[in-house]
Amino acid sequence: MDEDLLGRARNLLLDRDSLVRARASGKLAGRTPKWRRVDFRPIDIKAGRRLQITSYSDTQAFTSNYEWDDTTTAQVVTTLLNEGFATWTIDTTIERVDIRAGKRGRITATSTPHAQALAPDTSHDHTKTRKLSPDHPVFTALDVTTTGGTVRARRRAKFHQVDEFLRVLDPALDAAHLRSLTRSLRLVDLGCGNAYLTFAAHAYLSDILPDTPPLVVGIDIRESSRQHNQAVADQLGISDSVTFITGAIDDIPPTVNGEPPDIVMALHACDTATDDALAAAVKSGARLLLVSPCCHHDVQQQLSEQKGAGLASPILRYALLRERFGDVLTDVARSEILRLLGFRVDVVEFVDSEHTPRNLMIRAIRTGAPADSQRWNEYDTLVSDWELRPRLATLLAAELAAARVAEVNR
Repeated sequence: MDEDLLGRARNLLLDRDSLVRARASGKLAGRTPKWRRVDFRPIDIKAGRRLQITSYSDTQAFTSNYEWDDTTTAQVVTTLLNEGFATWTIDTTIERVDIRAGKRGRITATSTPHAQALAPDTSHDHTKTRKLSPDHPVFTALDVTTTGGTVRARRRAKFHQVDEFLRVLDPALDAAHLRSLTRSLRLVDLGCGNAYLTFAAHAYLSDILPDTPPLVVGIDIRESSRQHNQAVADQLGISDSVTFITGAIDDIPPTVNGEPPDIVMALHACDTATDDALAAAVKSGARLLLVSPCCHHDVQQQLSEQKGAGLASPILRYALLRERFGDVLTDVARSEILRLLGFRVDVVEFVDSEHTPRNLMIRAIRTGAPADSQRWNEYDTLVSDWELRPRLATLLAAELAAARVAEVNR
């Protein structure tokens, strides 16, 4: 960025009276900025107004607050201006300034007056109501926060992921009529890993259902995970209501003390392990399924084997687009299969992609409503046109056959 543009952008970013927000993103030719994106905004805290700068890597966000008139702040801003970002968008109270690099590397700036004067939102991030407070003992036990409730820098993305997951879980409890149970709610987490969401779900359900504390089981293939998670449960004093089992998703029926679960969750089970989790959840009789898929290799491989005639040809020609389309096609098939089996299905983004790229969630609520012939025809066309062999359909072949017969006889 030349000196004139750099000076103008720096003055705008450091103007405490007029800055509303700003964002830097992209990269100049031949440059690789340290951050994927950087956001700027004024905030008001007890010590006064500060310039908040949030820098995003591929998986985490790092936030710092700077005094406006401190020389360090000017140095930080200047360093970021020279980082090599291709695009800067700066909103002041009266105008938007766009600084962009063209195809040949030429950098230009345009200014557009706002139709109405803007006012900055200076509220502090910590005023956001969290489903679980950062000082909850579960976060300390999981090393997400310090004993004083401060989120550790390396765990910010995980803390945000947990909070957003609970925001999906909360309304789903009402939709599935689970909040009014007169017994302990039963939850199984398939492929629980280090059980961040397992423990968070238990803590949240215990808070909102204090008269009937939940019973939670986490299942993971790694014995080391079971040992770690059980130690955390012991530390928190909840090992009577949270237990862990070692085993593969397709080997261990999801039950709680021998009883069917109310909720089955499986976040980031790789490839067809997501299908194993969904099949196990359907067969268990669970009323609520919360599944976040990961690594859709099976259908991607099926697409790569196709010749790609007609409409499919342009999509299948490019490996990257074929891969992304395979992701979508996999989860469309999964969602439709669940609908055929009497589930109401939503596909939602449960956390921002800046925190994790694996942010899609299939939320399915068992209603028992039968699928009509049109829905069956849509599914048949989907798998036929794309020559799909959905793993979930294979695992639930008997259930699908029974549902199809019931529709024919209706």
